[in-house]
Amino acid sequence: MKIFKRMKEDMDVVFEQDPAARTYLEVFLTYSGLHAIWWHRVAHAFFKRKMFFIARAISQISRFLTGIEIHPGAKIGRRFFIDHGMGVVIGETCEIGDDVTVFQGVTLGGTGKEKGKRHPTIKDHALIATGAKVLGSITVGEYARIGAGSVVLKDVPAHATVVGIPGRVVRQHGKKVEKTLDHHKLPDPIQDRFNQLQKEIDTLKKEIAQRKEGEQNDDSNL
Repeated sequence: MKIFKRMKEDMDVVFEQDPAARTYLEVFLTYSGLHAIWWHRVAHAFFKRKMFFIARAISQISRFLTGIEIHPGAKIGRRFFIDHGMGVVIGETCEIGDDVTVFQGVTLGGTGKEKGKRHPTIKDHALIATGAKVLGSITVGEYARIGAGSVVLKDVPAHATVVGIPGRVVRQHGKKVEKTLDHHKLPDPIQDRFNQLQKEIDTLKKEIAQRKEGEQNDDSNL
């Protein structure tokens, strides 16, 4: 019964996060993110019993069927939600807390051939948007948000928003960051800089025009 309760809990998260979800039957049969998580739990059980070959075989079957690669050694908490999921990669020593959301193309990987803890730790309620890469033995804090396409190589504080390559903290405050699916609305520091430069260019153009107008008036008065 405990297994079925966990499976229903996983499906309930889909209804909370994905407005396209319609029925339990549809979610049960068609959501690859759910299937990958369920396969992982089986593989992880074998991994903990040091039955590594069977664990890896199960994880590879899951990868073939879902397009999501989760190493059987990864530790994943409850209500983990993978949206779409194609191309998601989660490394062996990765630790994921409760109520974490990741989107397609996310990599939680290592940075080389180092031993020991070499993959990220993702704390509760974090959100990692499409195509983001979180690499190395770093920690992403509670309620943190990683913007689409970001490459994160350093620790991310709790309640922080990170964007860019390399990832930079662009927002952090004491209250909770609401975890929504609007990951395309994260701040863009590069675009902000372009906007600032455009304003400076417009100001210079006005000053040049005013000087030219002043010189023309001086010439007409001669």
